[in-house]
Amino acid sequence: MPGIRLKENEPFEVAIRRFKRTIEKAGTLTELRSREFYEKPTSERKRKLAAAVKRHHKRIRSQTLPPKLY
Repeated sequence: MPGIRLKENEPFEVAIRRFKRTIEKAGTLTELRSREFYEKPTSERKRKLAAAVKRHHKRIRSQTLPPKLY
């Protein structure tokens, strides 16, 4: 579990922001959300495959030249 130490004379809001950043970098919140409900192995595979296809199409779209508009 990520944690932070409060620095001397540090405002609470700044410490909260730093804590949120460390949680985000560690991936704790995303893992918690994914484990909140049970996901069947077939559903997980299907979701991951759809994400991979989407990434692939996005990569192809960014590498190809745009069509000529004239």
